Amino acid sequence: MAFKSSGINPQKFHVSQLKFYLFLVPFAIFMALPIIFIFNHAFKPLDELYAFPPRFFVSNPTLENFQNLSQLAEQSGIPLSRYVFNSLFVTVIVVFLSLALSTLAGYALSKKQFRGKKMLLEVNNTALMFVPIAVMIPRFLTVTTIGIEDTYFAHVLPLVAMPVGLFLIKQFIDQIPDSLIEAAVIDGATDFKIYWRVILPLIKPAIATAAILAFQLVWNDMETSNLYTTSENMRTLAFFMNTLAAQTNVVVGQGMAAVASMIMFVPNLILFVFLQSKVMNTMAHSGLK
Repeated sequence: MAFKSSGINPQKFHVSQLKFYLFLVPFAIFMALPIIFIFNHAFKPLDELYAFPPRFFVSNPTLENFQNLSQLAEQSGIPLSRYVFNSLFVTVIVVFLSLALSTLAGYALSKKQFRGKKMLLEVNNTALMFVPIAVMIPRFLTVTTIGIEDTYFAHVLPLVAMPVGLFLIKQFIDQIPDSLIEAAVIDGATDFKIYWRVILPLIKPAIATAAILAFQLVWNDMETSNLYTTSENMRTLAFFMNTLAAQTNVVVGQGMAAVASMIMFVPNLILFVFLQSKVMNTMAHSGLK
């Protein structure tokens, strides 16, 4: 048999998998075409941007578009590196805090018994139905009331709570047998030690999936820069790239827009490549293998 154990993500190639490759490879190539085009478009010189009919692949790659993008950022008085730093700093902080909050709350809601537990679960499930625009005004009032506008806290606080991450992790923890936790209690483990030494190692796939969701949410977010900041040096790369796309309507600007799209896309691609096996396990495996 080609698939052993769980049947997901086999370690070695088997001839019986050929039928899947024949079906999936053409679709994979078709879906990869926009990515290949963006990478090629970002390195095209001016004459190839004007070429008609348009060329899919670049013939004479150049870094001119990257230089133009950097110069455009400097014309506003803020170097491109500042936007990159803001995005990286905010993303790392939000992902870390979101995962910490989701795993701790998921453990408590899954394995602990306390008054109001069902109500808290229903509140989180209800929050899944709200789109970001529905909570825009409450978020704005909260940020202005506590006086953190135009600071990094304004970027972090509105995005830390991620109901879908909590729901995903809580459902994953539900599959861990209670007997495993009871054995740890008998051995004298505290609640935090159980969380750190038992729960976290068993929910790594769910953590990886929640990390990807949180990263994509924060990395592509423009709401905090639009609503909660007024200083240009406090805004993120996503905000700058969005304003760039709105301002560059000429053919020359297509190269810079392609560079901007590539810069925003590459971190998502890298993260998914490294964590994709964990994502598959989250969807297909239980808490214990």
